[in-house]
Amino acid sequence: MNIRLRRYFDSDCEITAKLFYDTVHAVNARDYTEKQLSAWANGEDGLKKRHKDLTEQYTLIAEADGEIAGFGSIDKTGCLDMLYVHKDFQRLGIAAKLCDELEKGFEDITVYASITAKSFFEKRGYVVLKAQEVERRGVKLKNFVMKKRAKT
Repeated sequence: MNIRLRRYFDSDCEITAKLFYDTVHAVNARDYTEKQLSAWANGEDGLKKRHKDLTEQYTLIAEADGEIAGFGSIDKTGCLDMLYVHKDFQRLGIAAKLCDELEKGFEDITVYASITAKSFFEKRGYVVLKAQEVERRGVKLKNFVMKKRAKT
């Protein structure tokens, strides 16, 4: 499988919104209730509303043999904001490849990791600063504030 990274384009909004929704509801279902999943990703419009963030942040698309398989973004402060890999492309190194590129140039990187993603980030050298509950649409979801000192 050939995995290629490229910058996010406006035309990617529809497919990344669907990928976000599908990934949250499939991959994170083992760690969150249906009510929590629906609050986190309540439909494709949720990510479309974040389109501005995706265009303002450093956002990369991962293509596997020409098909969009994942995306990730980091803001100017070094906060890894989003990292989602399509449910059919899990455990193929796509998230690691996205992170390798997104982390470049930052001394410290922060991420708010889901229960599902916590072990992935720990394997990458991130440490948990604290567990917390965030509220989305009146529903509480547990996540972890994690930090990594990057190799520059």
